[in-house]
Amino acid sequence: MLASSGPVHWDAARQFALAAATGGTPEDNPDPLERIRLEELARVAELRVADASGLPTAPGGRLVRITPVTRAEWATRTLDAYRPIFERLSTALAAGAEEETDDVPAVPDDPSADLLGGMFAMLTPVLLGVQAGSMVGHLATRALGQYDLPLPRPPSDELLLVPANLNAVAEQWSLPPDDLRLWTCVSELATHAVLGVPHVRARLETLVLEYVGAFRPDPSGLEARFGELDVADPEGLQKVFGDPAQLLGALRSPAQAALLPPLEALVAVVVGVVDAIVESVSSGLLSDAGRLTEALHRRRVEAAPADRLVEQLLGLELGPPTFERGEAFVQGVVERGGPGALAPLWRDERGLPTPAEVDAPGLWLARLEYEE
Repeated sequence: MLASSGPVHWDAARQFALAAATGGTPEDNPDPLERIRLEELARVAELRVADASGLPTAPGGRLVRITPVTRAEWATRTLDAYRPIFERLSTALAAGAEEETDDVPAVPDDPSADLLGGMFAMLTPVLLGVQAGSMVGHLATRALGQYDLPLPRPPSDELLLVPANLNAVAEQWSLPPDDLRLWTCVSELATHAVLGVPHVRARLETLVLEYVGAFRPDPSGLEARFGELDVADPEGLQKVFGDPAQLLGALRSPAQAALLPPLEALVAVVVGVVDAIVESVSSGLLSDAGRLTEALHRRRVEAAPADRLVEQLLGLELGPPTFERGEAFVQGVVERGGPGALAPLWRDERGLPTPAEVDAPGLWLARLEYEE
């Protein structure tokens, strides 16, 4: 079970992802009629999003293809999309472990040190596999579309939606099912368009990879968890390594403090712009768009602690302060320069605001005017 040929034990990741996503019960495939209905709604949403954002909704100007998927399929495809992130994390842990070993004076013939070092090297891939699978599988139980987290995925003209979750949310929050489907199509298309801008995608990918690459192992924390580990007990293994809080508590590094401000600023801008597009488009398509938007915004900020831990692992803090910060930036820019004043965001990387400029939109506008 511990054998792995790479930095992450992907077989373990898939097994834990499927178990978390489905609860061990079979899933029905999406109804073909659901696919047809989603495609119809997506065509309506796609034209409106393109007009409101001024951005292409898919690479090369093609039409976006809507693909309804089960929770299990969402989990496995999301694992593939996030693979570079988890592999960077595993590589960082291995490098950090080597640094810790190099800094400790060698003790001749110390079998316990050799055993601990070998155990860590052996456990890191499976630890990350269990963590990645458990977290992605959990996300699959609540994700409406592929951008439950605002993370770029490999360039594609395909968007994943999860009908089982859409139907569950419509029932739980007493929302009209078709209105929820249309709102979700608008939100997913808007996010797809913003994250499809090449320099936005590249900058966000770089910041996330740098953040996860700055994690370092805490030997004392790892040793404490090893004392609880029984590799013959699958439930015990999941208890020790399946809780992201334990991983985060052991692996955070001071270097990440310097990496968070630009990452948090860019994420705030992305979600702020997406929310503005969604509000503009949905208000013209839905008779009760305000109520629907309020319910879905409440749902996302009332996420379970496990959701917050996933966000923290990746450097994404998607609580109310982030959304409010993004909203304030967009409103500040539009109030000063009109709707078209956001256009420099999409020209090149110089148009992306610094953390200080996100909190003071006037500074961003002043810098762009000076540079032009």
